[in-house]
Parts: sequence; C-alpha cells; structure tokens
Amino acid sequence: MTKLPKILVILGPTASGKSALAVKLAKEFQGEIISADSRQVYRGFNLGSGKVTKKEMAGIKHHLLDIVSPRTQFSAGLFKNKAEKIIKKILKKGKLPIVCGGTWFWIKVLIEGLELPEVAPDLKLRKKLEKMNSYQLYLILKKIAPQRALKIDPKNKVRLIRSIEIALNAFEFPKATKKRNYQVLKIGIKVKFEKLKKLILARLERRLKMGLVAEVRKLRNSGISFKRLKSFGLEYYWVSLYLEGKISYQEMKKKLFKAISRFARKQLSCFKKEDVVWVKNFREAKKIIKNWLN
Repeated sequence: MTKLPKILVILGPTASGKSALAVKLAKEFQGEIISADSRQVYRGFNLGSGKVTKKEMAGIKHHLLDIVSPRTQFSAGLFKNKAEKIIKKILKKGKLPIVCGGTWFWIKVLIEGLELPEVAPDLKLRKKLEKMNSYQLYLILKKIAPQRALKIDPKNKVRLIRSIEIALNAFEFPKATKKRNYQVLKIGIKVKFEKLKKLILARLERRLKMGLVAEVRKLRNSGISFKRLKSFGLEYYWVSLYLEGKISYQEMKKKLFKAISRFARKQLSCFKKEDVVWVKNFREAKKIIKNWLN
C-alpha cells in the first residue's frame, strides 16, 4: 500500500502567531509555506490582512501571496487547484509542505478532498442580493444553510452572496470524499482567550500606527470601490466606514477590536471540532512533528 505524502497544517486564531511559528518550523524541517488566507491572495492587502513581510519570511519560500488583483474573485476551488500543484512541486524537491492561514474553509477543501459543487454565477440573484446589507444576507444564509453560516464571516458580503447562491442552486454543500490525498498533521497554537484579546488589541494598534488607514485609502484611490473593500470584512470593512465619514476614528477602532475578537472566538469554536494537536510553543511543536515525520 502506497503511503500518502505528508503535509503540515498550522492553525490558530487570528493574532496567535501562526505565521511566525510556520517560519520557524519550515526552517527546522526543510519546508515551504502555502498561505491559506482569503485576503492575502490579493495584491495591496497587506497590513489589514496580516500578510507576512519579506523580513518575517526569513528566507523561507511562501506561496499564494499577492497573486491576484482585488478586482478579481478568488474562490476556495481555485485555491485548492493551485495549492495541490504547489504541494506536488514542494514534495518533488523533498521538502515539507506547510499550510498556514486563517481561512479554515479553504484548508478543509484542500485536506479533506471536498468536492465543490459546480454552480455557475447567477447574475440575476446576485443583483438582488447585492442590494441587501451583510446582516440581511447572513440571516438568509442561516435559514437555508445553517451549518455553512456558522463557518463564515457575517460581514463578508462576497462570501455570503456566493454561499447563498450555492445553497439555492446546488443539491448540497461540499462534503468530504472517502479518498484522502495526504497524511495531515494539524498543529494548533494554544492561547487563552483573555490573552488573545490583548494580542489582538496590541496588533491592531501596531497596524494603525504602521498605516492601516493609509493602506485602505490607497486601495480606494486605485479604483477599488468602498463596496468592494467592505466585502473583505473586518479591517477593510470598518476602516472603509471611517473613510466614508460614517463613524469616528475611535469608534472604528473600538468596533474593529470587537469584530476581530468575535472572529477569533468563532475560529476557536470551529477548531474544537477538529483533530488538532495543540501546542504552547515551538519546542512542543518541534517534538510532535519530529515523531510524526519519522
């Protein structure tokens, strides 16, 4: 019986330090990193998405960053196709593929062999749904596909509309196939929620000082509409509202912190249902991975 190739997945809530841990593990185990983040694929989305910098990469090869324009739609299916090709190349070099990112649905599509329903864009439906706000869309999705609603950012209009589109036009949402393409080890960063909230606040303040508002303003000036920017959720949603003059700077900061904290709690809730090996630091992760590889 042929052994399946091994891939490592690094999980954890936002601000827990996934990227830094992935880089250290890549150095230790001769790996390359595949980003699984629905915002980091877009060019110009840097501070708001928490995209790793060249310095932070520390010479480790990273894939699927800055690959498309924010005017382009990029789906879980496209991610899966591109990631599978990259994994083959990494394995061919005798290196360890390390998947790291905050978009859990994309990771599940990749590692569980999810078959995504072939649903073509329904332009008439989209035109109707685009007139609604994110809360109204979320309520619709919650009614017709409650399980899917649990796994989506309720402020991401693009993903909400696409999810409703699939729910109304497909027989069912994607399910895992019996066939697996990889042996997967999921390492999660263990952090108490109260500590995580402090990390989230510190990171938010740091990003604001580094120019988060200027980044969103630059994207807007490049021709990206506020409607499109807000569809990316969290930082891009709340900063756009501030730039539109609809909320004050302090209100933006306060509401953004709460939104990110809620998102982190939802991530933790999703991870509880998975077979994740939780670690507190690099040393613990290194020991577990070493045993798994041997």
